[in-house]
Amino acid sequence: MGALTIYHGLLLLAYCVLMIVPFWRIFPRAGWPSALSLLMPVAPINFILLWALAFKRWPGDA
Repeated sequence: MGALTIYHGLLLLAYCVLMIVPFWRIFPRAGWPSALSLLMPVAPINFILLWALAFKRWPGDA
């Protein structure tokens, strides 16, 4: 009876997919590489990237 079960693994996988997939689509629209979305499950980097994304100039801005 380990502390981590298959359900914990599936929840972790679902969390990672839910964090990565939307940002994989958003980052290129902001002019950033899609691969940055692979860092989104990491909590401190997640918040830094979200704040940077929120306040940067987007390519469509005048």
